[in-house]
Amino acid sequence: MVEELERKYDVKILMTEEKVKFPDELKAQLKESGMMDEKGKLKLKGVSPKMLKRMKQEYVECPVLKDDIQFVQCFICPNFQSRVMGEVFCKGEPLK
Repeated sequence: MVEELERKYDVKILMTEEKVKFPDELKAQLKESGMMDEKGKLKLKGVSPKMLKRMKQEYVECPVLKDDIQFVQCFICPNFQSRVMGEVFCKGEPLK
């Protein structure tokens, strides 16, 4: 039997057609963790370029930050557990 992940929220992933820019704080965080090179190109392990392009057009209504954020920001959040069938499993713990 598969054990359920302990989570507080199931957050729907939403799509946007417009080109979304990363906030400067997020860029700095991505560069610091090695997920973005100096030219600003994302390099997420295990994520294909096609999937990455799609992720850049997705956003979630974050229940922790109480704001709409890009999916990439959600993906690197410590609360992110899993992405399943158009939803994100979120631990829901407060962020520092």
